[in-house]
Amino acid sequence: MIFSLSAAHNNAVRSRPTSLADPLSALANGGMVTTLRIALSAASRGFVRIAGALLTCGSIAKLKFGKWGIRLGEKIKVVILGANGTMGAGAACIFAGAGFEVIMLARDRDKALAGLKAAQNAARAEAVAESIKLGSYQSNLESSVRDAGFIFESLAEDLALKRHFFELVDRFRGPNAIVATGSSGLSIAEMSKGRSEAFRRHFLGVHLFNPPHVIVGTEVIPGADTDPAIVKSVVAMLTKRLGRKVIITKDRPAFVGNRVGFKVLNEVALLAAEHGVAFMDYLIGPQTGRAMAPLATIDLVGWDVHKAIVDNVHQNCEDEAHASFELPAYIEKGISAGRLGDKTPERGGFYRKSGKDTLVLDPKTGLHAPLERPAPLDFVEKMKSLNRVGRYREAMTVFREARGADADLCRHVVLGYVSYGLNRVGEVAASAADVDSIMSYGFNWAPPTAIVDLIGARETISLLERLNLAVPPVLEQAARQSAKMFTGGVLDYGRAFVG
Repeated sequence: MIFSLSAAHNNAVRSRPTSLADPLSALANGGMVTTLRIALSAASRGFVRIAGALLTCGSIAKLKFGKWGIRLGEKIKVVILGANGTMGAGAACIFAGAGFEVIMLARDRDKALAGLKAAQNAARAEAVAESIKLGSYQSNLESSVRDAGFIFESLAEDLALKRHFFELVDRFRGPNAIVATGSSGLSIAEMSKGRSEAFRRHFLGVHLFNPPHVIVGTEVIPGADTDPAIVKSVVAMLTKRLGRKVIITKDRPAFVGNRVGFKVLNEVALLAAEHGVAFMDYLIGPQTGRAMAPLATIDLVGWDVHKAIVDNVHQNCEDEAHASFELPAYIEKGISAGRLGDKTPERGGFYRKSGKDTLVLDPKTGLHAPLERPAPLDFVEKMKSLNRVGRYREAMTVFREARGADADLCRHVVLGYVSYGLNRVGEVAASAADVDSIMSYGFNWAPPTAIVDLIGARETISLLERLNLAVPPVLEQAARQSAKMFTGGVLDYGRAFVG
């Protein structure tokens, strides 16, 4: 393979053909490759995956392939609406990094500039701005949308607001422009209601997970009228050009990832009112197969975002876990007082920093107090120790066999995740593998079927029945056939089990 670096930071400048070691050495030493030009033979196209991963995480700002490869450097104009929001800035980072010409639009140019700075920080590269232009809705919406090939809406989760902007986009867009909403769970049908036939054919959901330059899981949600060729084209762009892990979901509230994930998060928040914040984050901590404890995750996401997602599901879905989506009263009260989690550091969320100290919320009083670590539980500590050395099956045996009310509570939440996730197959997800993929690459949680395989299908069914949790048909089928459910390997889920 031949590589040529046109420029790189930290004096790692190359203009001659170079080996793979040279660009990777520059990156390892803290450099950021501005442009990586690659000529690939037919036998070396596997490098696309490596280069795509580097591009997605922001280590490469621009990627161009020679005549034997895919022309990922082709310029296509992408317009981002809501560019100053977290997801708008994140989307700008990944699109610009992949060589698209990006226009970031916000209410005014200063807000668009704030979005650009956020995109540069995400990419850890000022050079990402070379592919980005800024504008405001009032001055630049019509001209930008008219010339765009792909329009990505990342406005607040407000149906009326989104529909207003889609009316304008429908009026100004070119006949072949694709329009995507980044909504985390609003109805695709409702957002496109009243729009032209051409708009509806080119409209779909593209749900990125936060932060999108790090989390590669992505959901594509076609509407009833979306042209299948458009879906195929968007999936190809996301996978081949942006390096995303994509599943296609049905148009149901919160889609797959947030429907399953926020059921668990909100259930833990409900339990925290009785058992305490610190205890629940300890009990359902990383040892149960998640990169971050549940309530700390809600703080990261934002209490307002959490409310929007669980309220949407609670109001629009009647399923076996309906009660788990009822927002706790103390969260509602906290939001009214301006407590939104990490985005409001002075008010905090479940946790709040006070100098070097961490304070934790008491849901009963609404006040923060110094964090006191929960008393260690034997089965939790054993699971942590086994996970640290990769003995995941033994850790799940400890989980399965532990006795006492705390162990029962832990099993109810974790196996409730398995039950609820796999029961979404057919309703909103096409397969158990799709549920696995989005929970692994969207949430950094252990895939449900990996947990089943570690415990055993028949043993999992027995536990679900004992806990009065629904037994998913796909699990019953696996038990009948004595079949392994998870299609990946230990490296695909081991990272989620933390000691």
